Amino acid sequence: MFGLRMPELLIIGFILVLLFGASKLPALGAGLGQGIRSFKKAFGGEDEKDQKDPPANDQQPKA
Repeated sequence: MFGLRMPELLIIGFILVLLFGASKLPALGAGLGQGIRSFKKAFGGEDEKDQKDPPANDQQPKA
């Protein structure tokens, strides 16, 4: 695989700071995390509709 050690990671971090600025990096990381979570949720087949219970019908039709 890739041999990413400390010098390579420092260079990548320095380039990220130059491109996006130090104030934008936390927002960038948060957005990336949300994107990964939503991708995992969509890929796993989890859906909010499946997690909710069907509404209880207290009124039963009288025959």
